[in-house]
Amino acid sequence: MLLIQYTLIYASVLIFVALGGMFSERSGVINLGLEGVMVFGALGGAFVLYALPPTTPALVIVLSVLLVSALAGMISSLLLAVAAINFKADQTLVGTAMNMLATAAATVIVKSFNNARSHGDDPSAILSYIETRKAFAFKIAGVEFSIYTILTILLLVAAFVILYKTRFGLRLMACGEHPQAADSVGINVYKMRYAGVVISGFCGGIGGIIYVSAVNSQWDFIYGVAGAGFLALAVMIFGQWKPVKIALAALIFGVFRALGDTYAGFDFLVHLVPGEVYKTLPYIISLIVLAFTSKKSRAPKAEGIPYDKGSR
Repeated sequence: MLLIQYTLIYASVLIFVALGGMFSERSGVINLGLEGVMVFGALGGAFVLYALPPTTPALVIVLSVLLVSALAGMISSLLLAVAAINFKADQTLVGTAMNMLATAAATVIVKSFNNARSHGDDPSAILSYIETRKAFAFKIAGVEFSIYTILTILLLVAAFVILYKTRFGLRLMACGEHPQAADSVGINVYKMRYAGVVISGFCGGIGGIIYVSAVNSQWDFIYGVAGAGFLALAVMIFGQWKPVKIALAALIFGVFRALGDTYAGFDFLVHLVPGEVYKTLPYIISLIVLAFTSKKSRAPKAEGIPYDKGSR
């Protein structure tokens, strides 16, 4: 049962972040900075969890954490949007820089906060939210589930409807496939690409707080979010930039990621291979999957190509 719970949690993280990456790339902007966006979102949400007293109504905790995490993710994603859309900078380099900046900034902020809180007596103390994070848990038939799971299902439905059933979604995809053609019929390519990147920030920020709070009661941010953003990118590619396929891919990756935390509960797994192998499985699987599926992947045609209104 613990394996199922952890699988759903990790799948929720991957779905949120991968769908965010999907919206960005569907608009034509490659968001390799999702790892950094997750860190900023997780940092904002973690501080809210710490600041709110445990007696705060659960609904207030949930809404406050989600709002701050989403805002942190959206604001940080603007770094990519401005650089890639306005200044036409290399999107891969900007995304990589965002990841490095986020991890470094979060580490410094959290260490400074912990040192100040402990008055220098316990430098190893870390940001903790053991009580307030319980507001996100509920039980059905004695089995504990997370509100994040419900939010993930709602996001998945919303992403499908927005992308395929609304004018906004169709225009977004047009900007990622043929931006010049989209511009010729009156679609503002720059605004649509900004929208795609900001949506990715919204999803990535919430994905970050899910990662650091759903299972853990504390997080030190030294390792960022441990590569979860890059795993989400692999899920997005494996899912062919389509919501339903992304969800299925996330469940598969979620199982392997959950094994790293729950293998000790299965005697035959404990004696099968060293525990470190289970912890590296998601990354190994992602390499194998991408190696065999990348040739068949069909990314949006204009992704990663800065749009120049004057070119035709």
